Amino acid sequence: MTFKLHKLLPVSAAVMAFAALSANASADQVVKIGHVGPLTGGSAHLGKDNENGARLAIEEINAKGLTIGGQKVTLALDGQDDGADPRQATQVAQKLVDDKVVAVIGHLNSGASIPASKIYSDAGIVQISPSSTNPTYTQQGFKTTYRVVATDAQQGPALANYAAKSLNVKTVAVVDDSTAYGQGLANEFEKTAKSLGMKVVSHDATNDKAVDFRAILTKIKGENPDAIMYGGMDATGGPFAKQARQLGLRAKVLAGDGVCTESLGQLAGTAADNIVCSQAGMALERMEGGAAFSAKYQKRFGHPVEYDAPFTYDAVYIVVDAMKRANSTDPAKVLAQIPGTDYKGVIGETVFDSKGDLKHGVISLYNYKAGKKSLLDVVKM
Repeated sequence: MTFKLHKLLPVSAAVMAFAALSANASADQVVKIGHVGPLTGGSAHLGKDNENGARLAIEEINAKGLTIGGQKVTLALDGQDDGADPRQATQVAQKLVDDKVVAVIGHLNSGASIPASKIYSDAGIVQISPSSTNPTYTQQGFKTTYRVVATDAQQGPALANYAAKSLNVKTVAVVDDSTAYGQGLANEFEKTAKSLGMKVVSHDATNDKAVDFRAILTKIKGENPDAIMYGGMDATGGPFAKQARQLGLRAKVLAGDGVCTESLGQLAGTAADNIVCSQAGMALERMEGGAAFSAKYQKRFGHPVEYDAPFTYDAVYIVVDAMKRANSTDPAKVLAQIPGTDYKGVIGETVFDSKGDLKHGVISLYNYKAGKKSLLDVVKM
């Protein structure tokens, strides 16, 4: 019996070793994709919407199965909160680099994306923002910065043109929230407004934490403009419009994509119906895959799309498309494939120019009826 046991031991050990090797060979490679947006603060609902879009894409890809370089890959979402704060944005950007993510989807706000972009550039990790519209983001000379929305250099003029030609606005007051996004959009609007012959009666600055706008609005009431352009997010834009109505201003309120959300009806109350706003991308109802995406999103998360979820969803698929073309999950090899992207997804066809901007931007214009967002027009740039 002792002799037989010794004879069996090497065989058993060999079988166990082979089984271990087989298990290791078939074990999934876990690849992290980072996502950053404000999950706390006034824009948390928008940050969560963005994160949900990325999460939905990752769950779908994992369910279908993904093989890169002959190895099965499981994607993991590395979600971070930047609080829409530039300092916090750089801290979480470094964390994602340390976490060895293959790519980053984000940040939501231009004021967060711009400072964080230097960190991703230094690390050689591609950054695809679904919503940062300030032109500076892709004008820094970095090879890692991309976005899947139009820029404020397109959005501001589109909004000004609509105000001049469709709303017959002759005089306008401009207010921005002093962020890279709000100030950048307001400045682009103002330049075009002046070129179209509109008189800009004033340009005031508030901040992205403000709750009381009555001093600025009282001054603007005395200027009696046809419209007020507000550069900022819905968390402040909603109360701004509400207080304007309470003070009896006749002016139409114009705003960009930060204000142009499904939540605006709740934030502005009945004053939402006095707002015309732009969105730096194709309207969800005009997206070829918009209806199917909306249904999937609603089923998974139990509420409608807020705004940018389709853009984060496509951004994840764009990263995976680059991984497939690189036949690698190495960040440098994935980054090298991004400039050659030609991806047809929910938001349409994504092709980047040499700076990382879309070759064909689209601006959608909306108003609100009984607090509900309603499409006015789509402008192809």
